[in-house]
Amino acid sequence: MSILVEKCSTGITSNPPQRKNMIGNNMEREEFANILLNEGFAEGIVVDKESNGFLDSHVHPFEAKALILSGELSLRVGDTEQLYQPGQVFHLPANTLHSERYGSVGVSYLVGRK
Repeated sequence: MSILVEKCSTGITSNPPQRKNMIGNNMEREEFANILLNEGFAEGIVVDKESNGFLDSHVHPFEAKALILSGELSLRVGDTEQLYQPGQVFHLPANTLHSERYGSVGVSYLVGRK
């Protein structure tokens, strides 16, 4: 399965959930990690965030692309907030002002940065 990424007007990109019942299995994670490497991202790392946590508006000096493994993550860019769930990918360009909220069980995602 390839992960298709489409441009959103929010400055972040995403794709629809695919094979939700397979998320977290080693093959899909390996496939996403290979995509990251092929696109020039550093080796992916798994990030875990606490339940109901948040980060106020901030920027990162790096571009980030991540596969949600479990839980939920809401990203707000400008006036637009988008919810990401297992199987979805987000792509956030470097220096994009955004805020983050984590779902009731937190969130775990595999992320590459460049």
